[in-house]
Amino acid sequence: MPGMPTLRAHAVLVGNDEQSPVILVHGAANSGRVWAYWQDELARRGWSSYALDLRGHGASAAVELGTTRMADYAEDVVALARTLRQPPVLVGWSMGGLVAMMAAAACHARACVGLAPSAPTRTFDSAVPLRPGVFGPEEYGIVDRDPERQPAMADLDRDERVVALESLGLESRFARDERKAGVVIGDAPCPVPIVTGTADTQWPRERYDDLPFAADRIDIGGASHWGLVLNRRLLPGMGSAVTSWLEKNVRRGRP
Repeated sequence: MPGMPTLRAHAVLVGNDEQSPVILVHGAANSGRVWAYWQDELARRGWSSYALDLRGHGASAAVELGTTRMADYAEDVVALARTLRQPPVLVGWSMGGLVAMMAAAACHARACVGLAPSAPTRTFDSAVPLRPGVFGPEEYGIVDRDPERQPAMADLDRDERVVALESLGLESRFARDERKAGVVIGDAPCPVPIVTGTADTQWPRERYDDLPFAADRIDIGGASHWGLVLNRRLLPGMGSAVTSWLEKNVRRGRP
């Protein structure tokens, strides 16, 4: 793609050509670092994965984040998918879940797994202003970099909180306003499960009751919003639930 920024993705490969590779898409004000434990779990279950740093995040090229759009992030996922030998499975957390849904059709994704994703809408609210600018993780309640003082990460241990804090960065306010106005997705081009944590007060299960397309549900007992990506005690159960769903719903091999 002309003008594409240089993107970085941490790959964990297991040499299983029968399984679709997994592209992991991080949330807002975050980076691919947040997927460290998920990548280990997926590899243990025979799935190769790529933890993408979206443009302007992590080790990917710096860009003018203040005007970066949700469509730009979706373009990043598509760019990575086009380098792979097989159509991928997309797994996205929070904002990254919505980015994955936006990219799914162009990626020919075999499935799109949303971990408490920002939800797509049926309509766009043109009254919501789309403002250029950037913001940091303090807007999500992370105002301290001490791992012992992280009330939003109550189900994480100290080491998990350290990883969470290492993953943080700036985010596009323009893209956040787009999500507030509504990102319209008419239909899902592939099977979609929505994974929610029973301790997630930001994106509980009921926030997905009016999705514009059909989606399966997977509930994770005791998981907070952060716990869905970084709680190692819950990860074996989450990994089992998600990969079991994939094995039942995703056809192997090339289309």
